[in-house]
Amino acid sequence: MKKLNELLVDVCVKSLQGNMDKEISHVHFDSRKIEHGDLFVALRGVNVDGHTFISKAVEAGCFAVICEELPQEISDEVTYIEVENTSEALGNIASNYYEHPSLKMKLVGVTGTNGKTTTATLLYEVARLAGFKAGLLSTVCNYIGDEKIASTHTTPDVLTINELMHQMVEVGCTYCFMEVSSHSIHQKRIAGLDFDGAIFSNITHDHLDYHKTFRAYIEAKKAFFDNLPAYAFALTNGDDKNGMVMLQNTIARKFVYSCHRLTDFNCKIIEKYLDGMLLKLDGVEVWTKFTGNFNAYNILAVYAAACLLGFAKDDVIKYISMLVPVSGRFETLLADNGVMAVVDYAHTPDALENVLFTIRGLVKKGNIVITVVGAGGDRDKTKRPKMAEAACRYSDRIVLTSDNPRNEEPESIIEDMQMGVKLEDRDRVNTITDRREAIDFAIRLAKAGDIVLIAGKGHENYQEIKGVKHHFDDKEVVHEVFSHL
Repeated sequence: MKKLNELLVDVCVKSLQGNMDKEISHVHFDSRKIEHGDLFVALRGVNVDGHTFISKAVEAGCFAVICEELPQEISDEVTYIEVENTSEALGNIASNYYEHPSLKMKLVGVTGTNGKTTTATLLYEVARLAGFKAGLLSTVCNYIGDEKIASTHTTPDVLTINELMHQMVEVGCTYCFMEVSSHSIHQKRIAGLDFDGAIFSNITHDHLDYHKTFRAYIEAKKAFFDNLPAYAFALTNGDDKNGMVMLQNTIARKFVYSCHRLTDFNCKIIEKYLDGMLLKLDGVEVWTKFTGNFNAYNILAVYAAACLLGFAKDDVIKYISMLVPVSGRFETLLADNGVMAVVDYAHTPDALENVLFTIRGLVKKGNIVITVVGAGGDRDKTKRPKMAEAACRYSDRIVLTSDNPRNEEPESIIEDMQMGVKLEDRDRVNTITDRREAIDFAIRLAKAGDIVLIAGKGHENYQEIKGVKHHFDDKEVVHEVFSHL
């Protein structure tokens, strides 16, 4: 229970009607969850405006309403607080309600198109290897210390974030690492959080269905850095053409990492194999269980951030040598007949190109690369032909298939992808709508030494079709096919 006036600390109030000296039981932005004594925050969402549910929240017994526009019908028993932006206000309210958990830990956020999950997860593992309790908020899974909690979004809503962080503090976590998506930045889902560091990985073609323009997408990422406090560190990829943009207006301490030029933190790939790489991090050689140029950047970002958090350089190098790949991120599976499958989450043109570029450089002469790839429904349609084009450029055989069609017809999505297949490449492309059949076909097409990339879903263990999530795990299907070879 919290007093209403305690919840409104740091919230800019435009107008107020009613009594502020009320005990609030819970805070909700979903009117269906409201019970007697709760606070309802009316958010303007992408598809739904919470202001239309204020009357339902009042009927359910809420004591107070936070809104951007006062309703026409006012109840004498309810306190109405008008603010400029309810999403931003909710961030501060959530932080106040859960006793400011982000202030009680070192909080580091990772943003960018690709690499967020790997970077955040590996930082979590580094902190644990250093003997600290830590929390993780990621696409794959959330962790409260050692406790694993299912993840539903890259970045949860701000109430859930604060609740999870409160639980982290309760079990003694001193660090928290989280993925910060462009959607969450734009929707103010990280409002009110106290970040001690921010990492930018890269930015490529994605989420234009939401942001509409690439410039708006960049600006969303940049806003995260613009709002950092002076004591935080802002770490960016100097090799990404938009990397330095992130540092333009931030007052945080600025640092740059690079694999190609001399910066604050540097990396060079010495040797590269399917099961790992020998890297030189700031002049020190370390063997890692990761492969690919994209993973060299992820490892470098982890190394740099850990050093900026105060971990000793020699210890960080040691911890990095002990790290293992994140589930569904360039996971290699080998069949008894010598066929190798790589399961990867690559679901953007750039990510797919990076993974295939790595595989292309590792496949032996006389062997081929076969790629199974689809594209998600109800998402950015403009990247679909680009996905197919990238697959054709680096693969010998391509199988276009279903991903998470959601509310679209998978055949329609595949047709969009085929727009990126050049006339001279058509003989190398098969279309198999059923993903299980597509994976089976690709693996049976391969011979010893060939590499089959199964891209797009990675760690996911479901296929979303017409609003229903059906169990489907690429790795399980691969093992099943391998067992029948």
